[in-house]
Amino acid sequence: MSETDLTVAVTGPTGTFGFGLMPLLQYDDRVSRVVGIARRPFEPALRGWTKMEYCRGDVRDPEALEKAFNGADVVVHLAFLIVGGKRETTYAININGTLNAFRAAAAAGARRFVYASSVAAYGFHRDNPVGMSEDWPTRPDDLLFYAQEKAELEALLRTEAAKNPDIALYLLRPPIVLGPNVIGAKNPLPRPLARLGRGLSGRLGRLPVPIPVLVPDVPVQFIHEDDVGRALLQCVVAAGPPGAYNIAGEGVVGALDVARELGFVPVPVPARLTYAAARSLARLPFLPAMAEWVEALSHPAIMDTTLARTQLGWTPLFSGLDALRDTLRN
Repeated sequence: MSETDLTVAVTGPTGTFGFGLMPLLQYDDRVSRVVGIARRPFEPALRGWTKMEYCRGDVRDPEALEKAFNGADVVVHLAFLIVGGKRETTYAININGTLNAFRAAAAAGARRFVYASSVAAYGFHRDNPVGMSEDWPTRPDDLLFYAQEKAELEALLRTEAAKNPDIALYLLRPPIVLGPNVIGAKNPLPRPLARLGRGLSGRLGRLPVPIPVLVPDVPVQFIHEDDVGRALLQCVVAAGPPGAYNIAGEGVVGALDVARELGFVPVPVPARLTYAAARSLARLPFLPAMAEWVEALSHPAIMDTTLARTQLGWTPLFSGLDALRDTLRN
């Protein structure tokens, strides 16, 4: 089978990353067949995805994965639980499920395994350089369970790949992913908050005194779901060598910019105060799992994307600010 007649299996095709990738697979002549597997019911034809054969299955079920991956040249693993449920359940889906997916891909004779990791694997540390390259060590924060899992999975997948040299491992490290199909826990800007911000935006101009909102002065990177999909596609077709790649939208967006886009009037808080408050808040035992993400406010994690541009031939079409605005329009 040639590189122009690919069968691609995708776990979690109905999530944010999937909606960025699936239209590209649909219209790419190098891909002849797509197999999607996820837990929820879904009819791909309703989205115009006529190449996809969809089957319901759970990544915790190795037999379901082996059946879905039969004949696959490439497996793209996107199924991942960010928040919600017990830690044991999250670990079973994220860690064990990912290992199940890799092993099933190897058993099926797939040539490539593509996994969506995260900037969180680097951790949010004081000594992080601005513009981390892929050779910077992954050092997940001890208070952010999501980051720990991402870093652990990268190490585990490398170990599995070393045991299975016939399958090439691609790792993508995106920052916060935004876009019109951002859903559920993957959306760091919930729709009610966005609508509130838009509502305030329309009223602030009529108020005699603007309402100030304290905002940590921390820079962040965003990436549009379509640009994640394009990076995934480059890995699917082996546009560059296997390995880890940082991907992010053009430019850095400040938290102050985010507040303004939401319609608030931001008042910057010094970074040193943000760090102290974030670390203290993250250690409170009664907070829900989502609150662990205040750890990300402690220090910025800004990546360099040169390797993806030069090796994968990938360039983002959206800036970070464009990705934010496209999210808020939906």
